[in-house]
Amino acid sequence: MRKKQPTIHEVAARAGVGLGTVSRVLNNHPAVRPETRARVLRAMEELGYTPNPHARRIAGGRSYTVSVLLPFVATEFYRRLIEGLEGVLLEKRYDLALFPILSQARLKRYLESSTLAYLTDGLILASYDLTEHFEEGRLPTDRPVVLVDAQNPRYDSVYLDNFLGGRLAGAYLARFPGAIFAIKVEEEPDRAFRRTVFAERMAGFGEALKEAGRPFPEDHLYVTRLSQEGGRLALRHFLEKASPPLNVFAGADQVALGVLEEAQRLGLTPGKDVRVLGFDGHPFAEEVGLSTIAQPVEAMGARAAQLLLERMQATPEPPGRCALSPSWWKGPPP
Repeated sequence: MRKKQPTIHEVAARAGVGLGTVSRVLNNHPAVRPETRARVLRAMEELGYTPNPHARRIAGGRSYTVSVLLPFVATEFYRRLIEGLEGVLLEKRYDLALFPILSQARLKRYLESSTLAYLTDGLILASYDLTEHFEEGRLPTDRPVVLVDAQNPRYDSVYLDNFLGGRLAGAYLARFPGAIFAIKVEEEPDRAFRRTVFAERMAGFGEALKEAGRPFPEDHLYVTRLSQEGGRLALRHFLEKASPPLNVFAGADQVALGVLEEAQRLGLTPGKDVRVLGFDGHPFAEEVGLSTIAQPVEAMGARAAQLLLERMQATPEPPGRCALSPSWWKGPPP
């Protein structure tokens, strides 16, 4: 009787890692730490695991690969999103091919219908709706398409209710004395990279403050890049407008972290002189004592992957929209 071939799940269990980590080792992804890579390779050797992608491709007439077009790879948000995608797709033995859109030239190359991005079994667009670049607002592919962290009525879409998240932030900060400020992450000036999530957060934030009867002058909004340095610059700007206590809503955890660092550098007490509220719920927020509105990034990725798998089975239903809600709190209690 032929011995059963070990599975990727057994490799992950033996190495003490997730399925996504095993996949990255198999694809020689540079983000895997050397010691982790060695542990996974050792588990494969001990189990006698040998990946054979060609056999399943030929047998099924598929590539068993899903393309993911995303802005970046090496950020906390997209790391978590990829984990959510992989957790579902690897269950069905699908690999992910990542296509980071790092420049206009690279985007143009990806949008050519003959490139690898359009030759896989399905396509996931993360954060950017690129359909406006094509005739009739459709991508040049007959493969199933799902948008995640973005939405389009022509395709299945999974996204966060960012307006609601902004409202939660505004309602919370309106409870405290002191001037209220906000930091909006700058949208990319290039239309190819246009997205609206940060504007939606600020719209919800402003509405909540209006309902609470709290003034929010235009110069209390600071626009900056997605960076810790942006948060540091924002706090210096706010301190020119008002004296502590200050209440600051940062549009992203990375920016909020810069506000915290600058407050500590200036000798201000976080939570007393400067109250900072982030947005994302990244794991590092709790470690540094950052209060934040949490978004279910992994769940967004998992749901997008499930919808794509359903479309691969020729699901006849019209495109659906799945709006996930942010969690009220992650981090120190109010």
